[in-house]
Amino acid sequence: MGSKKKSRQVSASSTELDRVARYVRFLIISACDKEKGLCLSPFAVQKELKSIGDDPKTVKKLKSGDLLIETFSAIQTKSFLLAKTLANIPITVEPHRSLNSCRGVISEIQLQNTPENEILEGLSDQNVIHVRRIILRKSSDIISTKHLILTFSGTNLPDSIKAGYLRCKVRPYIPSPLRCFKCQKFGHSKASCRGKQTCVHCSSLDHSDVNCILEPKCSNCHQPHPSNSRSCPQWQIEKKIQQTKTERNISYTEAKKLLGLQSHPTYAQPSGAHLL
Repeated sequence: MGSKKKSRQVSASSTELDRVARYVRFLIISACDKEKGLCLSPFAVQKELKSIGDDPKTVKKLKSGDLLIETFSAIQTKSFLLAKTLANIPITVEPHRSLNSCRGVISEIQLQNTPENEILEGLSDQNVIHVRRIILRKSSDIISTKHLILTFSGTNLPDSIKAGYLRCKVRPYIPSPLRCFKCQKFGHSKASCRGKQTCVHCSSLDHSDVNCILEPKCSNCHQPHPSNSRSCPQWQIEKKIQQTKTERNISYTEAKKLLGLQSHPTYAQPSGAHLL
């Protein structure tokens, strides 16, 4: 009786592992002992990874000392998820928190009044794990749109999905640039900001943007517009970074490097001059 129960538990666990392995391609390998870490040479790491599940598609050592690997297939992913040691060092292997999903947008007027939870339930069998409607704010009014941001498990965005009897085209979701509401610079949020409070309207450091009547000045490009203006050349550069990041499924830093952007761009140049 006990052996049958144990068999059912193993089977259920194996089924869940197979499900995860189907869509997970990015894994984090960490040493159980954080103080000692993975103190191995690149040669030793490659040899050990190969012995577990053959050479991964990519391997990268993070600042934390952990390894970020990208696998070729579900079978290879499963092999690494089952690993307990790397060169006799106890390890944990977990899916990366953000790289194993992708987001797309659908626009369908017939879904405009359908609740998000109902849409999620209806699309869950197509690997949709989250649904968020895009809303617009006009003064104190909140306007729901026909545009829906869908999060899919896995890194392959489908060309279309079926919502009931509707066939909806899916296009990549390109997020807006991340701008700090404190210092107005791009690439980080207010929560992690070490800069000074800056007026979004005039870039002054001695007051907030509430009822600011001074001439507008951008704190990023120093041109005569507020720091949150989408006409800002730096905003357009950041949008291009986000587009590249999304299309290539790479980090913000990697996208910036791939575009060959200067560390301190000259805004007197045309806004797209250094995006070639």
